[in-house]
Amino acid sequence: MRIENLYTLIHAPVLSEKTMRIAEKSNQYAFKVDKRSTKIEIKQAIEKAFDVKVDAVRTVNIQGKVKRTKNQLGKRSDFKKAYVTLAAGQSINITEMQ
Repeated sequence: MRIENLYTLIHAPVLSEKTMRIAEKSNQYAFKVDKRSTKIEIKQAIEKAFDVKVDAVRTVNIQGKVKRTKNQLGKRSDFKKAYVTLAAGQSINITEMQ
């Protein structure tokens, strides 16, 4: 896979109370990734982008919610979230990424 494609797999870090807690506790970070990406591609992209060693990758497909405004129904887009576990002693400063 080409390096340009690896960088387009990662869309954004997921910053929430839950993800910050698991980052401190178990050295895991959450990212929104391309829906068609595989765990191997995500691992390669994270390792190249942040120069870290990745131990494991878990993925979750999130279905978009149906939301209602006054007279109309709308649907948020679906996305894929990847939980990346780093090797011991490795870290990523994701608050500076945005």
